Amino acid sequence: MLNNKIAIVNSTLVFLMATSVTTTGCSNRSSGATTPAPADVEVVEVEQRDVPIYSEWIGTLDGFVNADIKAEVSGYLLEQAYQEGSFVKKGQLLFQIDPRPFQAALDLAQGQLAQSEGQLAQSKAQLAQAEAQVSVAEANQRRTQLDVDRYTPLAQQQAITQQDLDNATQNNLAAKAQVQSAQAQVATARAQIIAATAAVQSAKATADTAQINLGFTHLTSPIDGIPGIAQQQVGSLVSPASPTITTVSTLDPIKVYFTVAEQEYLDFHRRYSTPATVDAERKGLRLELILADGTVYPQNGNFYFADRQVDVRTGAIRVAGLFANPGNTLRPGQYGRVRTALRVQPGALLVPQRAVNELQGIYQIAVVDAGNKVNIRSVKVGDRIGTEWLISDGLKPGERVVAEGIQKVRQGMQVNPKPYAAPSRQAPK
Repeated sequence: MLNNKIAIVNSTLVFLMATSVTTTGCSNRSSGATTPAPADVEVVEVEQRDVPIYSEWIGTLDGFVNADIKAEVSGYLLEQAYQEGSFVKKGQLLFQIDPRPFQAALDLAQGQLAQSEGQLAQSKAQLAQAEAQVSVAEANQRRTQLDVDRYTPLAQQQAITQQDLDNATQNNLAAKAQVQSAQAQVATARAQIIAATAAVQSAKATADTAQINLGFTHLTSPIDGIPGIAQQQVGSLVSPASPTITTVSTLDPIKVYFTVAEQEYLDFHRRYSTPATVDAERKGLRLELILADGTVYPQNGNFYFADRQVDVRTGAIRVAGLFANPGNTLRPGQYGRVRTALRVQPGALLVPQRAVNELQGIYQIAVVDAGNKVNIRSVKVGDRIGTEWLISDGLKPGERVVAEGIQKVRQGMQVNPKPYAAPSRQAPK
């Protein structure tokens, strides 16, 4: 009886195990028969067009002309005649240094000049008097010479005494001496004139210097521009050794300095055969200025000049551009990015930046073939053009690439491609 019960239990367990195995096998076969749906991805065709290749550098703004206002004479500042930050005209008074010591020095110099001029006039009068005395002495000498000439033959004929001839001869000698003395007085008067003229010139130079120093007490603006904050206040003692009192800058146009790598500089010049062509291309460059807040300055700039040398420490050359600055919005010391298109890449292949996957310096793109299968392909990339990337090798025009959903695709995977909803194209930044 017990054996029969054991046999029934064993039969039941075998049936249950067989049923479980059969059910599991059917379930596995049913699950394997289900095929997953292709993943949805957004694709875009590789675009080919001519695109400008932009270069960009960090720029520093500076005034077109920066005039430092410094003291040329020593004295106390009595007045600040301008409002800091306001526009000033050329010749406008900025600061007034106490002029009284310099006015006194000018008055003294002018008095010395007048005295020297008086001495010069006196010397000229003495010269005229000496020259008149020479004329009188020469006339007397000619008269005494006539007496000697007349008495000599008479003395030989004994018509007159020898004493008369001797007296005439002595008078003639005395007249000659008087002529020589008068001529010496003329030379002395002329020497006095030279000395007096030198004294006049010295006094005039002293007066001119005093006049210039008095003018230096009026610190005026040498240019039209905007002055900065005054570094010296009213009441301060200033001198030529003092630091700059303020700086006036011409801001329209304004200069932007930026440094260009030597390789870029050489590459730009190699594309043109003659210096005239290079110069024309430089003048034709249109510079864009991107301000610190990311906005693009509305005025385009022009190339101004390149420095005479390359910096041996950095291997870069300094370049300046000019930007119109109506309203003086831009100010020296601001930073920005300078951008320009140095060349045009013909027939460039472009894809959205989102379509490029970078992994350890290797750039890959998922290409969807005609059968909607994915082919993961390595490519070579070039410059970034706005929101797109230039592909230099690895793609052909018209091929479809995955622009959205590249993270979920694999090699050979079947996908369901849909058009890529690209954002509106923006200017490169």
